Amino acid sequence: MKLSIIIICWNDWKVLKDCLRTIVDGTYKTDYEVIVSDNGSSDGSVEHIRANFPAVHIVENRANLGFSKGNNAGIREARGEYILILNPDTIIHDGSLDRWIEFADRYPEAGAFGCKVLNLDGTYQESARPFPTLWREMIAAFYARPLALLGSTFVSDLYYRWKGNTEREIDWQSGCCILFRGGLLKQLNGFDERFFYHFEEVDLCHRVWDAGYRIRYTPNASITHLGGQSVGRFPIRFALETSRNRYRYYHKYYGDSGTMRCRQVILIRLGIRRFFYCLLNIVRPTEALKNRLEMYRVAYQWNKHIDPIDFVKNGSEPSVEQITTIQPT
Repeated sequence: MKLSIIIICWNDWKVLKDCLRTIVDGTYKTDYEVIVSDNGSSDGSVEHIRANFPAVHIVENRANLGFSKGNNAGIREARGEYILILNPDTIIHDGSLDRWIEFADRYPEAGAFGCKVLNLDGTYQESARPFPTLWREMIAAFYARPLALLGSTFVSDLYYRWKGNTEREIDWQSGCCILFRGGLLKQLNGFDERFFYHFEEVDLCHRVWDAGYRIRYTPNASITHLGGQSVGRFPIRFALETSRNRYRYYHKYYGDSGTMRCRQVILIRLGIRRFFYCLLNIVRPTEALKNRLEMYRVAYQWNKHIDPIDFVKNGSEPSVEQITTIQPT
């Protein structure tokens, strides 16, 4: 088996059916299997898959295990030389999987591979990025990304002015679509299950590099990712989960002191964004801006009141219910 495709599913049949169809209709030369790891869907996803795509292997987890655990359940069943982690809300462009595997075969020193990810409107989605550091996040917090033109010292949270049109090495690729060598992925025991949602792919790519492998990117394989775009909703729970996993990541790689400094950077970033979006909301108020500001307000208060080291080590964190009652400062 050349390729195993792992797709996590949680009530995703509406988009998953198109994802599966593009795999089946647009893959010509690669021997592959599809494994759907279902996190307890209640929308009939499992039944629909069996009826419409009987060749798909389904792993029924019967509960929402999150991104890491859910994907690991699928990885354990995979038989492929390569393993592709793929979101259900993706469309595989015609022939892309064949070209991606051919690209990977040309780079035996690489352990993982990125591809071009597009938004629904055809614009580039920033899916391949440098590893986060406090310095890089501070540059992004102050909207100083153009300083990258002065040299690599000023690289921030993205590859400035690079829109995914050339081959290159990257630090990490979004978990919506990333290809690994199967043996290496299993050697690394897949995703670190302490990461429920966000930063799990950053951590895994970090471990690929630590194991002595590179990560290569090609624009010749491409997908459309229906997610990853603003739709005027800024759910607070996702913002807080991002902060939780950012603390876990910084503690894992930078220890207690790095975790505390991470909190300072988060507060600076949120504070700056609250200020500018408040001004924008005064000039041109919209419901989307109101939602964004509320998300920033709650996220700021939550991070202000958390002890990130105690959280990482003991799971202690502020009550979201209490935080939401704190008035803006």
